[in-house]
Amino acid sequence: MEAGEWTEEQRRQWRRPPADRQQRRRDVVIGLVVVAGSLLATLLANSAGMLALGQPPSLTEQFLWNIALATPLVVRTRYPVTVLMIVGAVFIAAQFRQVAETVAPSVVLFLAIYTVGAWTPNRVVARNARLIVIIAMFAWLGYLLVIAVTEPTPRFDNAAGPLDPLLAIILYNIVFNLVFFGAAYHFGNVAWLSARRQAEMIDRAEQLRLSQQRNIRGAVVDERVRIARDLHDVVAHHVAVMGVQAAAARRVLDRDPSVASDALRSVEETARSAVGELRGLLWVLRSDAPEDEKSSEVETDENAHRSTPDLQQLPELVASARNTGLEVTYGVYGDAQSVPDGVAVSAYRVVQEALTNVIKHAGPCRVDVRVRYRASSLEIEVTDNGRGAGEGDKQGFGLLGMRERVAVHNGEVEFGPRPGGGFRVRVTFPLAAPATTAGGAS
Repeated sequence: MEAGEWTEEQRRQWRRPPADRQQRRRDVVIGLVVVAGSLLATLLANSAGMLALGQPPSLTEQFLWNIALATPLVVRTRYPVTVLMIVGAVFIAAQFRQVAETVAPSVVLFLAIYTVGAWTPNRVVARNARLIVIIAMFAWLGYLLVIAVTEPTPRFDNAAGPLDPLLAIILYNIVFNLVFFGAAYHFGNVAWLSARRQAEMIDRAEQLRLSQQRNIRGAVVDERVRIARDLHDVVAHHVAVMGVQAAAARRVLDRDPSVASDALRSVEETARSAVGELRGLLWVLRSDAPEDEKSSEVETDENAHRSTPDLQQLPELVASARNTGLEVTYGVYGDAQSVPDGVAVSAYRVVQEALTNVIKHAGPCRVDVRVRYRASSLEIEVTDNGRGAGEGDKQGFGLLGMRERVAVHNGEVEFGPRPGGGFRVRVTFPLAAPATTAGGAS
């Protein structure tokens, strides 16, 4: 079953809404047109001597019968069953009075039967009401045929066909009325089904709209989470690096100004790098905004247009960690492969977060950063021999964000203390592309 498609139970329980104001006005117009047409047809039939049912009453009485028969149509969609019963009764009474014109009354009866099938909410009532009227009409037809057959001298002066004239009359009336009532019954049901299908389509369109809204909200939430992870990684890493470098500069400021100057220069460079990455994120956030709403500073700053970090920038990241006093080694192993942009960004952020945790928690130590290209995966491993790097962040946003980044790419992440001291982070991203270029340790 397609999404949003109704079940059979929903289809059975559906009820057509009542006629609106426009439909009611249409009913009034149709009813008045039928009244006028029936009066005109009655006038013409009497003028031409077309007396199908015998000697009719006065023309005034015939007009009254036609008005009584057609007028209920002005409220046919509001009270379909009631209108059908009134029309059926007046139809038989008018024919009993031998009203000359029969075409317009037949049109009125057809519309009344059709309307019950198209508009009555209770389908059992709609079916039974139509069957009652149709059975009554066939009973009346049978009565008229009996009268015609039992006439003392039935007139068949102009009969010329191969069938018996009496049999032909009976068959003609039965077949005509079967087609007449069957069509009214069928097209009423078709109108009901058409209205139900339209309601189902509207409902499915509304469900699709709501589903799209939910997807959009979900995408917005996902994007906010991604941006939050990026902001955390950028701010946490660079602030941690600047904190270590500023502390080193403070400790040697009096006795070794040149070393302090180098440390402060590193702080300056790290700050600029952080501002550049933050402006890059800001550019992404505002890239769809109108031109006159964008900050001129963001538009003119070269760092605003820089690409998102990837594996090619890992050496720079390692170098910034070395500036804090860490002994960091970096190696690339295996045959390098084409890595999707999303995976490359996540791999960079994993290394950044791992190094940030080492700077914040492990103290002076040796760190080993390894990138391994395997046959169908990319593996990132960051280990240290410090005093428990990352322990304080187990329940924080850093490792949680790391898990989320890896989960987006259906990867695996492992982190925890190493035997004998230190901390280890290992992440595996699945890759589909085969190996292309050779790589080596650096």
